[in-house]
Amino acid sequence: MNDSGGKRDKKQARRPSTERTQRDPERTRAAILEAATREFAENGMGGARVDAIAERAGTNKRMLYHYFGDKEQLYLKVLEEAYVGIRTAERALHIGDRSPEEGIGELALFTWRYFLQHPEFLSLLGTENLHRARWLRQSVRLKELHSHLIGELSQVLEQGKKQGVFIETADPLHVYLTIASLGYFYLSNQYTLSTIFGRDLVEPANLNAWERHIVHVTLASIKR
Repeated sequence: MNDSGGKRDKKQARRPSTERTQRDPERTRAAILEAATREFAENGMGGARVDAIAERAGTNKRMLYHYFGDKEQLYLKVLEEAYVGIRTAERALHIGDRSPEEGIGELALFTWRYFLQHPEFLSLLGTENLHRARWLRQSVRLKELHSHLIGELSQVLEQGKKQGVFIETADPLHVYLTIASLGYFYLSNQYTLSTIFGRDLVEPANLNAWERHIVHVTLASIKR
């Protein structure tokens, strides 16, 4: 039996959605970025394929090149958007409006939970580190985003020092590295660590216990 008619019907069924996407520039860009984020997170920079990204986005390579130039420029855009996502969410915390201890604790909680909810972010970090931040160094936009984070964290630490809560040597970069490394290492190595130590690290009870540990360690490292 010839199934060519069925194949044509399937292609025709997909075509209206694809055509609508391509007629809407913002929707097309968003679809490509979402598809590219998944592809790069799953396969890295070297393994990601432009064809696969276009197919996931319901568009074609011509549109991808039109909006983003080439694979490398698209990858950089994906990286920037990933960082914009976490930095924008951090701004909404307003940690400076809380007591110093509460502000640091809230940042620690937020970072851990964000990592849990956005595994693609950790995958992109791993890929970029394999390439020694080759593409990240090209972004002026990200340097501006990170300066705001360190600036706000510095203010919280200074307030804590004035109140006699934090040690004088508390450094904003060290504090953030403590928070981020405790979360990143745990999740990015969850499979090997679970296997080696015979404990499922992603069981809810273990995740909750590590969350409390991150907050405790971070605050203990800077409190008087």
